Amino acid sequence: MRLDIPQEIPRRRVPEGPRPAPPLEPTPVERRRKSLAARAEDRQMPQAPRVQRDRSVRHPHPHEPRQRAIVPDHNPDWHVDHRLRRPELSQSIVGLSLRAEEQKLLAEVGRFRVITTRDLAATIYDNRHSRMERDLAFLREKGLVTVDAVNARRDGRGGKVERIEVVTLTGAGRDVARHISGLPQEQRLYAGLVKPREVEHDSQIYRAYLKEAGRIGQKGGTNLRVQLDFEIKSQVQKAIYAARKVEPERDLSEIKRQVAQQFELPFVNNTIQVPDARIQYDLDRKGDQDPDQGSRTGHTDIEVLTAAYHAGHLRAKAQAGFRNYASASDRASLSGKIEDDHGLMESILEL
Repeated sequence: MRLDIPQEIPRRRVPEGPRPAPPLEPTPVERRRKSLAARAEDRQMPQAPRVQRDRSVRHPHPHEPRQRAIVPDHNPDWHVDHRLRRPELSQSIVGLSLRAEEQKLLAEVGRFRVITTRDLAATIYDNRHSRMERDLAFLREKGLVTVDAVNARRDGRGGKVERIEVVTLTGAGRDVARHISGLPQEQRLYAGLVKPREVEHDSQIYRAYLKEAGRIGQKGGTNLRVQLDFEIKSQVQKAIYAARKVEPERDLSEIKRQVAQQFELPFVNNTIQVPDARIQYDLDRKGDQDPDQGSRTGHTDIEVLTAAYHAGHLRAKAQAGFRNYASASDRASLSGKIEDDHGLMESILEL
C-alpha cells in the first residue's frame, strides 16, 4: 500500500536584523562599588552563630591502636593538660602509659640534666640492667629521652679512652616530667646535653647528691629541692646587674659582697663562690623548746672536684665551706697537688 507523506510547507524566511552589541565590562570603579554594596548588605543580614571547635579533643585515626593515658602513681586522676602540650608531640605523648620506674627516671634526669645509665640502674632499678634498657628503649622510641655515649676525661692519663653512657631529657620528656613527677613547682627541670666535655663531671653531681640526701634525711630533712649552678649563676648575675643599674657609681666588689650575702653564698678572694648544686630542704623543729619554732628550711652546697682543679681552686672551695666530693681516681690525682695540706685532703669526700 502506498502511503503519501505530505510535504512540509516551506516557511518564509524573515531577514535578520542587526545583532545586539555585547554588554560592556564594568570598570574597576563600578566593580568596587558593587563589592562595597554587597558587603554592606551582608552586614545587615543576621548571621548564624559560629560553632567553636574543641581543639583539646583529639580524634584518633580509625586504624590507630588505643592506649591508656599517662597516670602517675601519686595521682590516679592526673590527665594531660592539652594547653601546655606541644601540638607536634601529641601523637607521641598522649596515650602513653608509664610505669613507676619510668616516671622516676624522667624526674631524676630532669632535675640533674644528665645521669649515667650505671647510676640509674643502681638507684632506680636495683641493678636490673635489662629492665632499665627496655624502659630506655621505650622512652627513646616515644621521643622522651636521649642516650649518648661520651668520652671520659683523660686528665693526662694514657691508654684507651673510656666511654660513658648518659641519659638526658628531650623537650617533650621535660614536659611529661613536669606533669607526672610530683616535684615542687619551683624545682627547675632541664633538657638537652650541654658541654659534652664536662659531662663526666656533671653526671657525678647526682652521685654526690645521693650521699648528701641520706645525711639530710638522717637529721630530719624532707622535701628536697635541687638548684644546679646554671640556675644559681643566672640569679646572681641578674642581682648584680640590677644593683649596678640602680647605683652605677658603687664599687663592684661591694655589690658582689652584698649579692653573696643575699643568696647565702661565700665570698672568697673577691669572688662569689657558686657550688655545683645546692640542696634545699625543710626541717621540722616542732620538738624544740620554743613553741613558735615550726618547719624551717635549710640548704647544703655540694661541689664535685676533678683532677683538673689546681691547688688554688681546692683551697677556695674548702674556704667556701662546700661539701666537696671526688671520685677515687680524682682523689688520688689531687693528693699530689696538696700533699703538704693534709687537712684540705681530709675535707674531700669520696664518691
